[in-house]
Amino acid sequence: MRICVIGCGAVGSLFAAHLARLEGEVEIWGYDLAREHVDAINADGLRLTGAGDVVGRVRATTDAAELPPCALGIVATKAMHTESAMTAAAHAFADGAVASVQNGVGNEETIARHVHRVIRGTTFPAGRILEPGVVQWDVRGDTTLGPFEPSPARADEIALLADLCTRGGMPTTAVADARPAQWRKVVFNAATNPIGALTGLTHGRVCERPDLRSLVSGLVAEGTSVAAAQGVTLDADPEELIDHAARRDVAYDHKASMLQDVEARRPTEIDYLNGGIARFGRQLGVPTPLNDAVTALVKGLEASWET
Repeated sequence: MRICVIGCGAVGSLFAAHLARLEGEVEIWGYDLAREHVDAINADGLRLTGAGDVVGRVRATTDAAELPPCALGIVATKAMHTESAMTAAAHAFADGAVASVQNGVGNEETIARHVHRVIRGTTFPAGRILEPGVVQWDVRGDTTLGPFEPSPARADEIALLADLCTRGGMPTTAVADARPAQWRKVVFNAATNPIGALTGLTHGRVCERPDLRSLVSGLVAEGTSVAAAQGVTLDADPEELIDHAARRDVAYDHKASMLQDVEARRPTEIDYLNGGIARFGRQLGVPTPLNDAVTALVKGLEASWET
């Protein structure tokens, strides 16, 4: 069975390397545009270090035309790259199902424009690329997969992908409704990522300041209200998850992906996190002034790089 991971940044690499441990059962392909990263993966394998040491043999390419037919796909690109990545790689999934494990909201809708069977996914493991072919695995966590309701994958496909990920070392649960888990992570990320990005502080340092922790709680409240307006009850309390992640033995020193983007002066996913919450809020008549303000601040920071 072939599985292709689209986008082999930190999160995509975690999935690709772990799935590649099921050698003889699955063949893992990786599609990424970073030539040095791809070359290193093909030469020496994909190495994870930190929370665990793993080396996975992955067939990587920068040319989507080289991808063979795949039964399953995992999209792990930045949200703003979903459209271009799926335009290039959709041919590989003509008879396959594709899961999103990306940040934010709206990714499944984009994927569904290119393939027929889509899986709504949410994942909490995190890390960062240390050098081509090597990823620092910072945070362990679980993954949840379920059908994307307007264009769902089959239940057996979702269960199979969850089983493969779990046996490869990425604990994954298949559920009938993945929206509670997805919105739990959206609210978590939208409450913490931009604050870290704007201040330069790690997750733990954001949470130990009462003024910033209060702002985080305000963002949580808005996001939870937007989810509730859609009939979605979060499957866990974001406040408890945020405080748990702030522990020194969990993710105190972790730099959120948005802070990593800001430090590298890369475009952030703000439009799909706080901007996405605000967009849903406007559609549903739920005020989101804090999410609007944070979105404007991060976009203003991005604009400053152009001068």
